[in-house]
Amino acid sequence: MVHSSWVFFRSRFVSNSAKTRQAALDGLKNALASKMLYEFILERRMTLTDSIERCLRKGKSDEQRAAAALASALCVQLGPGIESEEVLKTLGPVLKKIICDGTASAQARQTCATCLGVCCFIATDDITELYAALECLESVFGKSCLPEKDAPLVRSGPGAGLHVSSLLAWTLLLTICPISEVKKKLEMHFHKLPGLLSSEDVNLRIAAGESLALLLELARGVESDVLYDDMDSLTRMLRALATDGNKHRAKVDKRRQRSVFRDVLRAVEERDFPTETVKFGPERMYIDCWVKKHTYDTFKEVLGSGLQYHLQSNEFLRNVFELGPPVMLDAAALKTMKISRFERHLYNSAAFKARTKARSKCRDKRADVGEFF
Repeated sequence: MVHSSWVFFRSRFVSNSAKTRQAALDGLKNALASKMLYEFILERRMTLTDSIERCLRKGKSDEQRAAAALASALCVQLGPGIESEEVLKTLGPVLKKIICDGTASAQARQTCATCLGVCCFIATDDITELYAALECLESVFGKSCLPEKDAPLVRSGPGAGLHVSSLLAWTLLLTICPISEVKKKLEMHFHKLPGLLSSEDVNLRIAAGESLALLLELARGVESDVLYDDMDSLTRMLRALATDGNKHRAKVDKRRQRSVFRDVLRAVEERDFPTETVKFGPERMYIDCWVKKHTYDTFKEVLGSGLQYHLQSNEFLRNVFELGPPVMLDAAALKTMKISRFERHLYNSAAFKARTKARSKCRDKRADVGEFF
């Protein structure tokens, strides 16, 4: 069965039809995201890597995007080690070339930026390779920071998505850099990021805010207290975004922006982080810092709904989030842990009622004033 599946995918990777190749890339990526197939890909990784490289070099926008997404899932399956290092060594130069190619599709460059960040995070054992990846990503999102008079702010659209992915991938890699490099990058870029808070694109504003919070967390870890000369101005900007009532912006975007920037403002003013709980199978994981949240969000983007399965079974991810060895439970143990449908209904009803009461007391009736004018 496994052999026949590989023959199926392999034949489609070399098809003359771009749609057929893209469908094969997407199909295998979805399989790797939803299941642990380490033994399957270990024996075929070189052939698979060559196929991905060919699609990145010769394919168009959608095919390049699908190939980069598959490369990310491949490295997540392989985990750190010589196998993933070989994948990065082969694909790294191609990914950087696409990311820095202004004539390439913005969507393809965006996915390649995420792929470069994820693959380097997992596989790189060479500090010079890590620094080269950081510089590549900086060359993209750095153009949107504090623009010159003849360089307009990044507006909404595919270009903004590229800057978001580059910034988030750069921030992810910064979490694994040596302290000396962290200090250097903080001094170079921290004062530039507040310029992105004025972007017209809500995703870029949010990415900049979360990156600022994470950088502050890293800075406090290396005892660098003074990073931004005008912290009062930064606080005012964050507070304005946390209470934004601009009637020209979509309500969904405003709600999401307010929620994120309330947490960012809390991180700046109180050095605090609102702990989140993630449930997967019989286990729970507590996200209690910006570094952990950013890492979780990145792998959620790569694996989608398959992240819950990987958190239970993937040793690499369990090491990243300090979950320990995979928990082995038999069917009888799992059955005893389940509650009945009626008990679950009672619990959900009580939780809903308590949540409604708590929110009604804390809700600021003035928060949305001005939206209906």
